[in-house]
Amino acid sequence: MSVRPPGNSPGRPIAISRRGRAVAAVVVVLILLIQVLPRLNTAYTDWLWFGSVDATSVFRTELLTRLGLFVVVALLVGLAVSAGIILAYRYRPVFLAQPGIPDALARYRAAMGASPGKAVLWIPVVLGVLAGAIGQTGWKTVLAFFNSTPFGETDPQFGLDISFYAFDLPMWRAVVTWLMVAIVLAFLANLFTHYLVGGLRPGAREGALTRAARIQLVTLAGLFVMAKAAAYWLDRYELLFGENATFTGAGYTDVNALMPAKIFMFSVAIVCAIAFFSAIVIRDLRIPALATVLLLFSALVVGSAWPLAVEQFSVKPNRAEKEREYIARNIEATRAAYDIGDDRVTYAENWGSANPNPREAASDITTLSNVRVLDPNVLAPTFTQQQQLRNFYGFPDTLSIDRYTIDGEMRDFLVAARELNPASLQANQRDWINRHTVYTHGNGFVAAPANRVNEIADDAGSDRGGLPNYQVSDLDAINNGEKMMIPVSQPRIYFGQLIAQSDPDYAIVGDNGDGPREYDTDAEQYTYTGEGGVPISGWVNRIAYTLKFAERNILLSSVIGDDSKIIYDRDPRDRVQKVAPWLTTDTNTYPAVIDGRIKWIVDGYTTLKTYPYAELSSLEAMTSDSLNDASGRVLPDEKVSYIRNSVKATVDAYDGTVDLYAFDESDPVLQTWMKALPGIVQPRDAISKELEEHFRYPEDLFKVQRELLAKYQVDDPGQFFTNDAFWSVPSDPTVTRSIQNPQTPPASGPVGGPAGGPAGGPARAQTASREGPAQPPYYVVASDPTEPKSDKSSFQLISAFRGYEREFLAAHMSASSDPETYGKITVRVQRRTEPLAQGPNQAQDIMIASPAIAQDRRLWGETAEITEGNLLALPLAGDSVLYVEPIYTQRKDQESAFPRLLRVMVSYDRAVGYAPTLYEALRQVGIDTDPDAVRIDETGKAEAKAEGNTSRPAENSTPKPAPPATGGGASDADRAAAVRELNSALNAVRSAQSGGNLSDLGRALDNLQTAVDAYQRLGN
Repeated sequence: MSVRPPGNSPGRPIAISRRGRAVAAVVVVLILLIQVLPRLNTAYTDWLWFGSVDATSVFRTELLTRLGLFVVVALLVGLAVSAGIILAYRYRPVFLAQPGIPDALARYRAAMGASPGKAVLWIPVVLGVLAGAIGQTGWKTVLAFFNSTPFGETDPQFGLDISFYAFDLPMWRAVVTWLMVAIVLAFLANLFTHYLVGGLRPGAREGALTRAARIQLVTLAGLFVMAKAAAYWLDRYELLFGENATFTGAGYTDVNALMPAKIFMFSVAIVCAIAFFSAIVIRDLRIPALATVLLLFSALVVGSAWPLAVEQFSVKPNRAEKEREYIARNIEATRAAYDIGDDRVTYAENWGSANPNPREAASDITTLSNVRVLDPNVLAPTFTQQQQLRNFYGFPDTLSIDRYTIDGEMRDFLVAARELNPASLQANQRDWINRHTVYTHGNGFVAAPANRVNEIADDAGSDRGGLPNYQVSDLDAINNGEKMMIPVSQPRIYFGQLIAQSDPDYAIVGDNGDGPREYDTDAEQYTYTGEGGVPISGWVNRIAYTLKFAERNILLSSVIGDDSKIIYDRDPRDRVQKVAPWLTTDTNTYPAVIDGRIKWIVDGYTTLKTYPYAELSSLEAMTSDSLNDASGRVLPDEKVSYIRNSVKATVDAYDGTVDLYAFDESDPVLQTWMKALPGIVQPRDAISKELEEHFRYPEDLFKVQRELLAKYQVDDPGQFFTNDAFWSVPSDPTVTRSIQNPQTPPASGPVGGPAGGPAGGPARAQTASREGPAQPPYYVVASDPTEPKSDKSSFQLISAFRGYEREFLAAHMSASSDPETYGKITVRVQRRTEPLAQGPNQAQDIMIASPAIAQDRRLWGETAEITEGNLLALPLAGDSVLYVEPIYTQRKDQESAFPRLLRVMVSYDRAVGYAPTLYEALRQVGIDTDPDAVRIDETGKAEAKAEGNTSRPAENSTPKPAPPATGGGASDADRAAAVRELNSALNAVRSAQSGGNLSDLGRALDNLQTAVDAYQRLGN
């Protein structure tokens, strides 16, 4: 078959009319206006924004990397497709028209004319642009690859540094993937063009392929198989962080069957590629066809069937022994990747006393004097109603906990910034001028000691007592010359979580030549003088932000002057995320007063998905609990196998300045990004001492480590495989109620009940597992777990563990936030004694079932809403645990109502205390301590109550019972019968509570009291 010269084109080209060209031009202009112009405007305003926070290098590096990657990928794909089309067209065969025989493709060949450029080369352009748009999203992978930092640790299978898996392997995988995409698209383009120009003629008598078509197609197919061979080679490494049924990482089947299979497939692919290339000189397509069959057959038999056979017939019958070595690898890698190894976590084994001594517990003054009775998750409405000042101010739904040193003593506080709340603007306040130029900032920092109220509350229907003892630092305090417990020199808040809820989120501030216009106080207006914000006086910037926010008033308003600025992206977490896009930020940001200025503190995490053998887990799932489920503040739904709290960031509440500090300078991921983006993260020694004193161990990291420690505290691979030594995170007892089997006795056995006290005899069966959101961890000030015998107070984040799918207490975890011991985790492993120690849900059950508590809840429920505060599990001296839970009430059906502390419930060694003051409640469970040390009010009323002048009748208290009689008395049969009556009565109370019938509940409570009295008369 002869070859036609390039310029010889049969037929008449299809002409494009002038009208068609005009329509095409209009379409192009519309595409530019809709797609290109907004992106250019976004890039310009982003450049201005990054300049306002001194982070232009981040914008520049990201932009140049994205553009470079776009060009490389677009050229790779575009040139590959172009080559496929041009080569097929260049070596097209000659066709002679035959009269009477129609040619369906003649019209399309004619459309290509003498050159395919005008007709079909738009295809590689479009494909290249699309590929480049997708490829540029991998800019982080490219930067990490070129700035990779060694970990100094190797994987146990290949002996490669972890940095290969963290930074190199993702890059090589991306390269191989894009090569395969380019080759496949080039093959399809070449195949289609050959078909169009006649190089491929299905069903032809004298050969379906021309020589040129055969050479080009088999060459592309051979290149694809070569790329596939490279993919097989890389697959071996990715097995080290793949998920299997028991753990993450390569198991016995992977190492002994699948990895050899990948090497075999690599070799087969190389042979098959040579077979494809041989078809260039050997005119026999059966060779590449056989090679394709061989490759597919090998993939089916060696790549799939063989590993499956090994799994089913060798591993499955002996999995515990076969996987032992690989489970050990998983345990070691997970501890290293999540920073829960022995260098970080200290285990106190066999902790917990079978017979706790209340006198020894009473000596733990450090913990008892700092018991937190104010719940930051409950009291936000109280802060709002009492400290809002104006309708347009507000507080977040969840307050924060921080600590300050007052008179030489560290105390924990509920803290919140009084922010502008755009959602609360009403009527004319929502006008564009007022919303964006008048109501621009909040005012003040509000704190309240977490272990204090203003006075003791007695009446559920009253608004007196049980309220936070506010310490306010705001403009009024400054203007009135008041002495502030926490001094603030600049109380104005332009950046915060509530302010950022405005849609759109921006404010126009600064001097416009007409004098102050921003609302400051009822008597004064204010003009912003901070460094933050983007100048908006020029027409170019005004037009850019008019387009960005789709608001013509920005362009037309006369309130914008020569010194005006626009501030936006005001959420502290978003600002940090934008300056450091390689970080994952904690969901909880909190305000702190540093050098007289209010600053938001944000925790930043570096994460990886490719740490060999480390557990691959979902951040969203591991950090989900009853609080963020309700608030919607959750981490991204992405899986990670490595995490470090490598960066601490601050955002100035006044001018929005973002400062990043390298907190874990040993983190190789952080080091990599500090090389990629130099000057953005400051060294650790730049952290001031005052700022460091306000760093908290981050909640999300703690929750991730808590979930993993529930499993990875197990050292023995055999125990790990059987799960019998695992723990579980308890569900939140203040949200859920236990679902008990009527045939199962209460978890605590024959409880001391309302009268408290441990029962003799063996422990009873445990309650069924609860369903519900996990209990969140809590910040407390308590005895230093690293120095349990000292009186040193420590700011900690704590949580309890229950048994695996059981409710008894298995362990207690605390993480230190103190600068000297920051990040040290102490896990107290509960001694398995009889009866088993109560878990949080069991303690909640026994407290709620107390007659005095149940009676009050029944009486209050008619006029007030009852809210249970956080249930704190506090380790005390003598290896015992004290459970403390505040109860809040607020009047029903009133929008202005707010919660206030009314009672305190405690549970110690199965005894229940319940009183208006913590001292009384502790005394009822036998912990008789100094009343002044544990007082929770500031008015002096606690002293009167400490002398026995309580607000409730004595019969409603629940004192610690006398110890069991040691000789004589009732028989074992009598005791057993009394126990059965107790358990039956307690189950009846729970049934009545769930049924909602008040009369049934009253009878059940009376029967329970009768059973308790009978049990106590036996000397128990």
